[in-house]
Formats: sequence, structure tokens, C-alpha cells
Amino acid sequence: MASLTPSRATSAAAPSGPVARVRNHDRSFGDTHVLRSVDLDIEPGEFVALLGRSGCGKSTLLRSLAHLDPPPVGEVEVSGRTSVAFQEPRLLPWRKVQENVALALLNSPERKQRFELAEQTLTEVGLTDKLDAWPLQLSGGQAQRVSLARALVSNPALMLLDEPFSALDALTRIDMHQLVIELWRRHSMAILIVTHDVDEAIALADRVLVMDGGRIAREWSIEPRRDDRAPSKPEIARIRAEMLSALGVHPTPANPNRKAVHKQGAA
Repeated sequence: MASLTPSRATSAAAPSGPVARVRNHDRSFGDTHVLRSVDLDIEPGEFVALLGRSGCGKSTLLRSLAHLDPPPVGEVEVSGRTSVAFQEPRLLPWRKVQENVALALLNSPERKQRFELAEQTLTEVGLTDKLDAWPLQLSGGQAQRVSLARALVSNPALMLLDEPFSALDALTRIDMHQLVIELWRRHSMAILIVTHDVDEAIALADRVLVMDGGRIAREWSIEPRRDDRAPSKPEIARIRAEMLSALGVHPTPANPNRKAVHKQGAA
């Protein structure tokens, strides 16, 4: 959770170059070399998915982008505000929902403004009726919506999502996919999502990266509209098989019942 300047009205104009630029980035913990000379650009408004086996460096790269683990000077540059939502919602159980979201705006001196923006953002994620609820009164999906609201309320240029839907049931995940796409379109922010789920990456992202051995090993651009990414579509089936192969997984049949992320009139 980051404390960031809140006002949507005063948010900076979209950068002319990449919103995030990573160059020759290395990261070691003791004798373990986690990231090796990683190069990555994320453009304003781009939706990027990052896949990889456990221990390949996905979450470490995300933490560097969020400056949660400050990287060496010059290796990671981000233009604009950055926010993070994690696999666990990480809500403070002794604070109500609206207060949890407002915590991301502690740089604002006006308590009234913080709570107004928190309420506005909770309305965007469909939780207007949960402002005064305690975190323990929420379902898993509702708690993750609060986590998204807390990441969104500061109007970030780059939102980082670290496996935020992996603990949710299948139907709730579909709902959350749709919500994230709607928020992304509405706010024109860039998103990087770390996931283990190939189908989730294909459903959500413009570009999918596979990490292996601390490096970005493969990259795909997903061209079809999000409502035209059925697993049975030959182009999607081919990309899926290539991703699974890059992950060292023997391809299995895609779930034909997975619903495509769809919003009428949008790509």
C-alpha cells in the first residue's frame, strides 16, 4: 500500500515516453541471483501480464517497479504514481472499509477529501454499501475489490497487481477480470499483472511476458479483441500452446467454457 497524492483533478499528464523503464536490472539475495539484466518498457495505458514459474523473479521485478525494494539508481524508472494490489488484500482489520481505502491518501492533509475520494472509488468497484463494514465481514471477492479500490484511489499512472485473483473461485475471478478491464479503460492507466494463469494473461493483457531464470525469455502481443479470445480460436490456441511450452508445461486443452472479457464497443 502506498501513500500517494490523491487528487484526480491534479494528476499529471500522461508521460510522452514509457511509464516504466527497466534497464539491465539485477537483483540478488545472498548467493541467489533472482533477476539478471532485465530490460522492460511499459507504455502509458498498456496492459501487460507477467508469467513464470515460482522463483523466476516475477514478484521481485514487481517490487522493484513499486520501489518496495529500492533498485539501484538508474535501473528502474517510473513516471507518475504507482500503486500495488497483492494476492492477499492486506486490509487492516481494526479499520472499516472506507478507512482502509483512505489510508492510501495519507499525503493529503484534508481528511474530508480523503474519505470522499475513498467513497467515490468504492462506488466504482461496486461496494457503496460496504463503506462502514469491517474487513472480516467481507467475502474474499469483496475484500479484493477493496484492495483494488485502495490501489486505484490515488489515480496511479501504473497499477501493479501481484496474483490478486489466485485465491478466488472461478466465477468470482471472471467478475474481477471484468472489473479490472472496466477500471483500466476508464482511468487509462498502465497495468502490470503477475499471474501463474496462462488463460488469465491471455484474457486480460495486450502483451504477455514469460520470465525464466531471472530474465524475460519470451513475449507475445495479443491482437484479437478481448471479446474474441475464445480458447478454441486458432490464433489463441497457438499462443496458449507456445506460452505453456515456454513455461515448461505440456499443453492441456483450454477450458471451452471460459468466458471472454467483453465490453461492447471497446477493444
